[in-house]
Amino acid sequence: MKASVIIAIYNKFDYLRLVLAGFERQSEPDFEVILADDGSNEETVSKIREISSELPFRIKHLWQEDKGFRKNRMLNRAITSASGEYIIFVDGDCVPHSGFVAEHLKYAEENVSLTGRRVNLSEKFTSKLTPDNVREGFLEKNTVSLIADGIAGKSFDVEKGFYIKSEFLRCKLNSKKRGLLGCNFSATKKDLLKVNGFDERYEAPSVGEDSDIQYRFELSGINIKSLNNIAVQYHLYHKLQPRPQINLDLFEKVKESQLFYTPFGINKDK
Repeated sequence: MKASVIIAIYNKFDYLRLVLAGFERQSEPDFEVILADDGSNEETVSKIREISSELPFRIKHLWQEDKGFRKNRMLNRAITSASGEYIIFVDGDCVPHSGFVAEHLKYAEENVSLTGRRVNLSEKFTSKLTPDNVREGFLEKNTVSLIADGIAGKSFDVEKGFYIKSEFLRCKLNSKKRGLLGCNFSATKKDLLKVNGFDERYEAPSVGEDSDIQYRFELSGINIKSLNNIAVQYHLYHKLQPRPQINLDLFEKVKESQLFYTPFGINKDK
């Protein structure tokens, strides 16, 4: 098993089905998928169970009771259950390019965390997607339509969906440091355990799944490397969530502590 792909989910099975369709067409087939489910309802769980046997890759569904936003707790459970020594993180509303897993694995190394970027699809463009046309490469084959949708002011960050094959251009485009994106990053399991995974005190969206772990990675000597225009994703439309002040306040305390190993992560005994 080369890699474990951890997909954070909460209901929205229609979006998850599109994401899984994207993983069905990966150029690198040697990976498992772990659904890190933060309390989806019974209908969603039942539908996941129905499709699991139809997928060409091994799938594990981890579920916890819905007691509010506890994504980081669920991600930590997924890390410990991962069979692969290399772990790729995805959100349940981000469809991967066909080379997504292969590119993360190509550049994988110890003491480095890789992070790609995503196109933010409009509501109209998202509505065109079906599991069948995603499997057939609709997103990758309709770049011109996507650019036009971006010019119209609907989809945005469209340029982040350009898949660059030239190593020279890849180096040029990724010469600058970029922030870690929680829906599109990867690291060795060893490095994730080194910082004790995610800080489970973050109980609202944003910061805790990316800014916090990037900060602690870098404190521990793990570098962040950009895969812009290499590890490409397509983010399905939904209304933006606010950045709660409580998360920002907690992040300030983390920075004051200067600890890369969180006492509130996978292991609670340190």
